[in-house]
Amino acid sequence: MNLYKLLALTLGCSLSWGAAAQWQWIDNSGSKVFSDRGPPPDIPAKNILRQPGGAPKNTPMAAPVASAGSAPKISGVDKALEEKKKQAEDAEAAQHKAELDKNAAARAENCTRAKQSKANFDSGLRIARTNDKGEREILDDAARASELKRLQDVMASDCK
Repeated sequence: MNLYKLLALTLGCSLSWGAAAQWQWIDNSGSKVFSDRGPPPDIPAKNILRQPGGAPKNTPMAAPVASAGSAPKISGVDKALEEKKKQAEDAEAAQHKAELDKNAAARAENCTRAKQSKANFDSGLRIARTNDKGEREILDDAARASELKRLQDVMASDCK
């Protein structure tokens, strides 16, 4: 029987440990507030009476005395991170420039081909093409006109 009382007492004490992780502060109206969550941001640090973990309220500590030249200056900037970021930006810019150069070369080649084809059409010679069946066919006037229009559109867009 005595063992059961001791076990019940131990269990009761262990269940109350959850209550130790509570915040205690004085709100703006002057009343004490107990909660398992932190106080709202408008509560000043001086009004926080207890924090979880049994930590007392924040007390101002004396600032450490800095000796001349002994403490490193903290700039808040990670040089390695900044260098990696700069390298990534440079690589992205180089890739973008390579893509633009590739597109410009393709447009220049399309312009050259369109000018050559237009010169062939303007010469008045008969133009033959191979159709879907592999048969050779000569372009009539309507097909020549539509092909000339297509070549002029290509030249207008790529020959700038």
